[in-house]
Amino acid sequence: MQILAIESSCDETAAAVVADGRRIRSNVVASQSELHAETGGVVPEVAARAHLRVLIPVVRQALRDAECDWDDLDAIAATAGPGLPGALLVGLNAARGVAFARGLPFIPVDHIEGHVLANWLDVEPPPLPALALVVSGGHTELLLMTEDGTFERLGGTRDDAAGEAFDKVARLLGLGYPGGPVVSKLALEARERSLRLPRAWLSGSDDFSFSGLKTAVLRMVQSDEAPPAAEVAWAFEESVADVLSKKAVRVAEREGVASLLVAGGVAANRRIRALVRERSSVPVFIPPPELCTDNAAMIGAAAAVHPELAVGPETAIDINPMPYRSRARRSG
Repeated sequence: MQILAIESSCDETAAAVVADGRRIRSNVVASQSELHAETGGVVPEVAARAHLRVLIPVVRQALRDAECDWDDLDAIAATAGPGLPGALLVGLNAARGVAFARGLPFIPVDHIEGHVLANWLDVEPPPLPALALVVSGGHTELLLMTEDGTFERLGGTRDDAAGEAFDKVARLLGLGYPGGPVVSKLALEARERSLRLPRAWLSGSDDFSFSGLKTAVLRMVQSDEAPPAAEVAWAFEESVADVLSKKAVRVAEREGVASLLVAGGVAANRRIRALVRERSSVPVFIPPPELCTDNAAMIGAAAAVHPELAVGPETAIDINPMPYRSRARRSG
């Protein structure tokens, strides 16, 4: 089964051709990072218009890279949510239009499930059951994935997601956007690594909270004796990585899973990757950085395991922009 997948949930316009849900034949991503750097964050309407401008060239490039034509495709897929409403509408409606024109089935995909299933691309699949830690700009989730592919949400963020926290701290430190890469790069320059910022453990809960950590950074940088920015960046990254890794490992041990999966844009962070691997007693699976950030190959992987969700042009489908934590979700 060969699927053309489209991803447009936030600020990356992506298209990919994926074979049998496992093999990447092409994966093209057009980033809007420079566009949103001026405002220090994603402006939804600006993002939607940028998707409109580049979507067709991105799809054409994905087909060229895969060396395939429309007649070689078995289905079209696109992200249906969660995400920015305007951005989602661009990708979903374009994909449905192509599916209708070519007489192909259309498969709507959950963005979070896509991040998790990036761990199945071009590698041997992880053993199940598994605990998935999904960390991105909009999501911080702990999901239990059973042998039959069902997802159960065990916990998540009570306020900003981990990626949002990185973005806001980057602004406090006068850095660029997106915040994750620039904060992590600056942290490597810290000479003294003794500064400690608070950890919100939320005892008795599988949830996360980063609001107090951001407030602590704000007070620190505004103080009369503010430490060097590199030391603040290091302490902030260490706090986030410590909480994410330790809590994920504890939950994995409690649930008795066979593997621990890490996914989402923030999973590209070197410190988070290192601490999870160092602390886990079960095998850890993390996609390469290019498959952690938003991409369409992961959408193709998720679509392939849900042929039962395929619909024809007569079926009404709408986006579901609500955060993952607000929705009942099963993978099968």
